[in-house]
Amino acid sequence: MTTPESTASFQMPEGLSEGDEARLRGLRKMRALALSLLILAAVIYVLTRDEDGLVGYVNAGAEAAMVGAIADWFAVTALFRHPLGLPIPHTAIIPNRKESLGESLQEFVADNFLREEVIRERIQTAEVSRRVGEWLVTGEHSQRLVHEGSRVLSDALSHVKESDVAAVIEEALIPRLREEELSPVVGQLLEEVLRDDAHRGLVDLVLDELGRWLMHNHDEVAALIENRAPSWTPQWLDKRVAGWVHEQVVEWVAEISRTPGHPARVTLDSWLVQLAHDLQHDAETMQRAENLKERMLSQPRVIATSIQLWDALRRALIGSLGDENGLLRRRAREEVDAFGQRLIDDPELSRRLDATISDVAAYAVNHYGHEVATIISATVNRWDGKETAERIELHVGRDLQFIRINGTVVGGLAGVVIHAISATL
Repeated sequence: MTTPESTASFQMPEGLSEGDEARLRGLRKMRALALSLLILAAVIYVLTRDEDGLVGYVNAGAEAAMVGAIADWFAVTALFRHPLGLPIPHTAIIPNRKESLGESLQEFVADNFLREEVIRERIQTAEVSRRVGEWLVTGEHSQRLVHEGSRVLSDALSHVKESDVAAVIEEALIPRLREEELSPVVGQLLEEVLRDDAHRGLVDLVLDELGRWLMHNHDEVAALIENRAPSWTPQWLDKRVAGWVHEQVVEWVAEISRTPGHPARVTLDSWLVQLAHDLQHDAETMQRAENLKERMLSQPRVIATSIQLWDALRRALIGSLGDENGLLRRRAREEVDAFGQRLIDDPELSRRLDATISDVAAYAVNHYGHEVATIISATVNRWDGKETAERIELHVGRDLQFIRINGTVVGGLAGVVIHAISATL
């Protein structure tokens, strides 16, 4: 007996994934079950022919079950291929209309899934930030993240060529600096620093280091003063004067360091305030600053020095990133752990980050959602008709076999009912 299954076997290309192989086994199992029910109905029909009474009901049910099974087999098969290989109109729907099906699926995904309100709601309910925080503080995730990040950054730094750095400095950075008027920017930045008193820490650091250097280099300072003394003064007098001057300078620096309102500090602040103003509004000062900038950028050693500084920084970073127990990576792990814990303990921070992620995702969906959805139609269009049908059947064919099974069962029940009605009439 020739069966529908024997005339249109399902074949998939080699190299199936583990998941696809499991789907293929499930599809074949359900197709075998549906075919077995059809064969069973056919056997019962042959064995009960020309019988009356209750057996006649069985024969009518088996006949109707065969009709239902074959009809539903035709309907399911017509989606993916021509039944029995016959070019019947409106069959092999998926192979023949895969382009329109791909476009319809693309529009469905874009209109129902890639929408701003859907994306925002999903991100908010998913609590992405909190989950990221829990992931970071669990196990050795932060260490692995720092390890992988360090490796990627180290590889990236290793592949940066000196010629590329020189080209960026010479062809992009220096010409850009020459074109831009930097004095107003520097003046505004200095004004902001002075307004926030951010320079006081730097002044204190300089004074502390200067005082420490003076204290530990008495002989050098004294020798400098003695060498500047007149030749006719006695040496013992030069030494005493040098010692006295050194003591006065040390005391003066210490006094400035411990006195916030010292006149020297006030004078420095006033000078810096005036400089910040002049860099923005005084034409002569602005011109002098621009001339200084031009002289510095015109120095032939600017590019070479910049490359050397970059190379030193690059080598230092690569060395630090490569040391698993080094300060940089250890500090990075501590910061990652602390950030993950903050994401868990600070709901407001998590809310703000989720809102930011939602905004970014919404922007991407609004501006590029349809372009992203074209991946569906572009992928489907690259498949040939047979491959498209096989891929879709692999994923949904097992469930479609229930249509054939139900058609067999319902057809048999309908045949019994119709036979009963006919016998009654």
